[in-house]
Amino acid sequence: MKIYHIDRESWVKGLAASAEVYQLVGPVREKDDFDFKVLDKGQMPDLTGTDTRLSPKALVFPKSEIMMTFSTDPNDPDCNIMKEAKKEYPKRAVIGIRPYDARALQILKMNYDNGDYQDPYFLNAYEAITFVGLAVNSPSSTDFSTSCGTGPFDEKGLDVLLVAAGEEGDFYAKILTDKGDAWAKAAGFSKEAGSDVSTRIEAMKKTAEEAISSKIAFDKIEKKTVLELFEADHWENTAFACINCGTCTYACPTCWCFDIQDENFGTKGVRIKNWDSCMTGLFTLHGSGHNPREHRYQRTRQRFMHKLKYFADKYGEGIMCVGCGRCVRQCPANIDIREICETMNK
Repeated sequence: MKIYHIDRESWVKGLAASAEVYQLVGPVREKDDFDFKVLDKGQMPDLTGTDTRLSPKALVFPKSEIMMTFSTDPNDPDCNIMKEAKKEYPKRAVIGIRPYDARALQILKMNYDNGDYQDPYFLNAYEAITFVGLAVNSPSSTDFSTSCGTGPFDEKGLDVLLVAAGEEGDFYAKILTDKGDAWAKAAGFSKEAGSDVSTRIEAMKKTAEEAISSKIAFDKIEKKTVLELFEADHWENTAFACINCGTCTYACPTCWCFDIQDENFGTKGVRIKNWDSCMTGLFTLHGSGHNPREHRYQRTRQRFMHKLKYFADKYGEGIMCVGCGRCVRQCPANIDIREICETMNK
């Protein structure tokens, strides 16, 4: 495994060089927060924030995506035939993705790439990306990633792990895959770090993990039956403050709910996949008018049962949460998944 030392000047030149081969994506400051955007020529990713307001899942699971096109013109030989929309998947390098967000994309991938079904839209976008992660040296107070099978220096799902080297603007770049090596070569990074760098990185990792005081446990949830948790008597009280706004689902890096709609423009039309949320009343409304999750507490229960029980039972890969803390920070009603997990576990 190669580890390069990248000084500030080399970093700027390297990103410019890699932009000749890759479309670069990175965090960009927007008012008081950060979001992942395609970087303009010469634009540098802003790596000063802990994480972004929304996760980078939109890179592989867009908020709105055209899947099919069709014509309703009776004179068109392809009338009423759905055709896959022409799409391009540029070779991308995502700079500064946090380790827990990279792990979240692997969780999404379990849903979109399994023995029953493979989603070409998701997989084509995912395979076109080189993930250049940035370790979290100073975790936030709402970070509980170490409880969720990931952590501030986790390497799963990454092609390169960047670690702030201590000097102003310098990084250590840990090359983890062939895709990561190809990006480093395109950037011209070749200065190998000293022989003691692995020890230094491990020490920083240990310090960062020990700084995470927030923990959750779900060992008893795993042993409970679905009905024991579903029929528990705390759900109405748990959901009392929830306004079903869906903020938690849109901010969450592992939520994958979507809706599919057809839209016509004259005789031309498209089939679109849009983000949706299990927290809204419309999500489960039947054409008959019946809604199996008519009440707010039922929708709140669905969200947390899915994340903490259904997913874990189905895939055997732990809970559907990476502990980023976005939902905790952004919920307008101060609902905390850590507290709900603790309630369910008890």
